[in-house]
Amino acid sequence: MLKEFKNHIKANFPLLLQRPFLVACSGGVDSVVLAHLCAQLNLEFSIAHCNFKLRDKSSDDDEEFVRSLAHQLHKKIFVTNFNTVGYVNKNKVSVQMAARDLRYAWFAKLVKENNLETVLTGHQADDNLETFLINLSRGTGVDGLLGIPSKTSALARPLLPFTRNQIENFAKQNNIIWREDKSNKETKYLRNRIRHKIVPELKELHPTFLQNFNNTQVYLQETSVLAEDYTTLLKKELFVHKNGFIEVSVAKLITYNPLKTYLYALFSDYGFTEWQDVANLLTAMSGKQVLSRTHRLVKNRENLLLQELKEANSDVYLVNKDQETVSYPIKLHFKNVSEIGITNNTTIYVDKSKLKFPLVLRKREEGDVFYPFGQKGKKKLSKYYKDIKLSVVEKDEQWLLCSGSNIVWVVGKRADNRFKVAAGCDNVLKISLVK
Repeated sequence: MLKEFKNHIKANFPLLLQRPFLVACSGGVDSVVLAHLCAQLNLEFSIAHCNFKLRDKSSDDDEEFVRSLAHQLHKKIFVTNFNTVGYVNKNKVSVQMAARDLRYAWFAKLVKENNLETVLTGHQADDNLETFLINLSRGTGVDGLLGIPSKTSALARPLLPFTRNQIENFAKQNNIIWREDKSNKETKYLRNRIRHKIVPELKELHPTFLQNFNNTQVYLQETSVLAEDYTTLLKKELFVHKNGFIEVSVAKLITYNPLKTYLYALFSDYGFTEWQDVANLLTAMSGKQVLSRTHRLVKNRENLLLQELKEANSDVYLVNKDQETVSYPIKLHFKNVSEIGITNNTTIYVDKSKLKFPLVLRKREEGDVFYPFGQKGKKKLSKYYKDIKLSVVEKDEQWLLCSGSNIVWVVGKRADNRFKVAAGCDNVLKISLVK
């Protein structure tokens, strides 16, 4: 097994041969064998152990065992204790989810603070099969059938090609001792029921079941790569990137079948899960939207607009009387001039004596009105936005430069007639939008 492991590392994890990393070790056979294999290959690593304080003395005995292992292998060790039950009660999650959240957050902290390559965990082929069956039992798409990934941005799992029997045989042949977690034999947990009752039946049904499963996983992963490549091409064709959002033609979307499958491929990376709601947007009225935790998808006339959600910000930005530039949230330049030059979307001239400083830079508010330059009378800002066909997203992103409560400039669009420069005015302020 050592030779197979070495070849596997060279082929798939070459950076582990060059840079230090972390081995997560619980004291169980998988992680203990992983530490021994890495040590026998003379790789540079440290050991990390989490004590979740869930099994009284057994948890402390596990910690002491891993400390002894690190001493035996002459490796630095990191140990932490978690108040797992307290985390469960505070966050209303399962014990398993709490332990997962706590340990992975700690691993990420260790990697960053110690400039390590990654964290190795002891997941192996039987774990992968169990995860596959769990996902299958709950209902899943292709992603859920891919099992445990061998590499992510934060973790590496070099034991995935090896079975539990291979690992235990290696431990026995090399006189390696490990700790047995008694809870692993309890069948009240779904994973353990699958491990002790369903998987043995499957292996008895077909002696090479696990190997056949591994081969199927490879085929599924290759198919997933093809699907990802196609999705990338599809996004290049359909996604039109604009200032702060992505526009997608509804007319083009509805030509794809099965529609929900395409919607999933296009928008699942943005956190959406309610695919019927997303599909309903295609025939909804303008302004209807679907939210994920990170993004919103808005129907705007003949398009869907995809935008990242931003934290609500009610702040306004002030511009003082003698201020010459604004750098954030947009770039503006202010200059006192003696005469009016060319006015366009990015440059206006106003009578400075009519302004109340500090000026205010803000987004739209309910009931906003202004007096469009070159027109008679006032107009609701919402009506003006509709007339110039701003999308829902563009309305939310549009900045207004105001004097008190009065709009001076719908920035980049239209100035307000009330602040125009009259003949003979010698107090002219030039305001420019720097793009």
